[in-house]
Parts: sequence; C-alpha cells; structure tokens
Amino acid sequence: MNPGPTANALRAERIKFTTLPSQWAAPLVALVLTVGITAAVNAAYGTKDHTPGEDPAGGIYYGLLFGHVAVACFGILLIGQEFNTRMIGGSLTAVPRRGRLYGAKLAIGAGLGLLLGLVSTAGSFLAVDGTVGLDLSTPGLTRSFLAGVLYHPMMVLICLGLTTMLGNLSAALGLLTPMVFLGTTWLAAIPGVREVGQFLPDRAGLYAMRTQPEPGVHYGYWTGLLIMALWTALAVYGGLRALRRYEASGG
Repeated sequence: MNPGPTANALRAERIKFTTLPSQWAAPLVALVLTVGITAAVNAAYGTKDHTPGEDPAGGIYYGLLFGHVAVACFGILLIGQEFNTRMIGGSLTAVPRRGRLYGAKLAIGAGLGLLLGLVSTAGSFLAVDGTVGLDLSTPGLTRSFLAGVLYHPMMVLICLGLTTMLGNLSAALGLLTPMVFLGTTWLAAIPGVREVGQFLPDRAGLYAMRTQPEPGVHYGYWTGLLIMALWTALAVYGGLRALRRYEASGG
C-alpha cells in the first residue's frame, strides 16, 4: 500500500532535516547552550550560595536566554534555506497543495521543537538540582516546566512563519535572531516602551516560566503562555498566506 500525499510530504521534510547538517545542528546547539550554560552558571553560583536566587526559574532558565537564539535559527532554517537556494520552487512542484507542504514543515518543526523543549527543560532542571539543589515542591514549578517545554515549539513555529512571510533567509536571520537575543530585552529596559515590549512573544513566554511575579507585568503566567500562542497562530497563518501568494506570483 502506497503512502498518501501527506505522509510523503512529511517523509520528504524528515529527509531534509536529517540530511542537511545546518538543520539538525541548530537544535543540538540549542540543547548544549541551554543545559550547558545553566549547569555552568549554577555550579559557579553554588560555590558561594546554596540558593538559585529569588525566583528559582531565574537559575533554571538562565541558559535558555542564549539557547533560544539557536531555537529561532532552527525555525528559520526549516524553510529559509529553500528560499536561499531557490529549491522552494522544486518543493512547490513536488507538493501541488501548498497547505500540505507548509503543514508538513509545521509538523516537523513542532514535533522536533517539542522534543527539544522536553529534553532541554528537563536537562536544565537536573542541572540546577545537581548543583545548587532544587525543591520540586516549589509552588508554580510544574507549570514553569510545562511553559519551558512549550516555549520551544512555539518559538520554532513563530520563526518558521515569519521566515515564510519574508521569503528570504538572510533577512530572517538578520532580523529575527538579533531581536530574540537582544531586541526584546533592550525594549523591555526602556521606560514606557516596556509596557508594550512585555507583550512580545518571547517576553510573554519567558514570563510564563517564572514562579514569582515580576513588578510591572500586567498579566498572569498562563496568560503569558496564551499571548505567545496567539503570536504563534498569527505567524503560522501569515506564513500560509505568504506561501500561497508565492505560488500565485510564480515564485
């Protein structure tokens, strides 16, 4: 029995992921940065104090502040490389239904992002527990773990969708990675602008991981996760519209 067109599209995207080093290397780098930096910082901190800070989440997710740049790159590369090499035309020819092609990329990105989120978040928890110690009964820690896991696939899908909208790998890397690494943090530090910056997807997602409230944030932890989910839905929808327009214009 021959597999259906959707299964073929998924298989093609899986092959692209496993055969292109830049694609599978990005989540690996994200994992190493997230867990490695968290372990190193907490180990150094633990020689002076046995507490991870006011909010345990600050120590747990310290490495994520660096690792999520590689997560963003992974989302960008899932489709950006095809725009860069102009192989997107071949993909569109191979999969006549543009929604199916885009859906296969979303499925691969979401699935791998979820796996990455689970492994890196669990690794970060273990790194903190093995260095400064971690009280798993801390209120909000279970919710923080869930938010940490879900942050990864949502970041991947946001970057995939925005890259599809831009239709250019260089533009996506040049705009999105600095924004994830420095842009929103810089905006959050500016009085007045911070009121708006806190509603950006990465800031809202990171806030959802906290176990203690942050002054000046006008929403709750679960709302932060919802805000990031809404941004994800908008980016995914925008990418679908852009891919359909790409077809109409003939690439």
